[in-house]
Amino acid sequence: MAKVFDWLSNRSKHRSNVLPLLLVGIGNPGEKYTGTRHNVGFMLIEILAERAGIRLNDKRKDAVLGQGTIGGKAVVLAQPRTFVNKSGIAARYLTARFKAKPSMMLILVDDLDLPLGKMRLRKSGGSGGHNGLNSINADLGTQEYPRLRIGIGRPTQGAIQHVLSGFSDGDAILLETTLNQAAIAVEAWVEHGTEHAMNHFN
Repeated sequence: MAKVFDWLSNRSKHRSNVLPLLLVGIGNPGEKYTGTRHNVGFMLIEILAERAGIRLNDKRKDAVLGQGTIGGKAVVLAQPRTFVNKSGIAARYLTARFKAKPSMMLILVDDLDLPLGKMRLRKSGGSGGHNGLNSINADLGTQEYPRLRIGIGRPTQGAIQHVLSGFSDGDAILLETTLNQAAIAVEAWVEHGTEHAMNHFN
């Protein structure tokens, strides 16, 4: 009987030592920004939470969290409670709290340079001028973390107004299709890694 208890204890310890992967959607908190182009990262987190049966009910100072599994792997879903240009605060908090390397964190972010309906997964790289990625780069001191860019299209003028605007009915239908495909890509990243997901979804 003692051996059984020892086995159960060791099994429990092994599970508790597994570090989760972090899925972090970029966006602005508050009802005012719900449904805006800058918040597609938030939208994707909510889709992932629904697909995985994870509740986003852990409200911390810097992020709203949900913990669970995707494809049998431990994950943390997060929506920063900081504004986009302070996203690095949440990224630093999450990597510190969960003892995660930046490579274990996938950032889900809007991209002006991609047309609506397109997405690109990258293992690292520059910010492309995105203030959220600029903040994460500065706070983590590295650009070596994967990110999934979701196209929101670039207007001819008024970029700030564009990212803070909502979607037309037609655009919303295309966005829904894109986000559902993006959720599958994220699940592939969790289960099989960056290279696999890039090869199948870029």
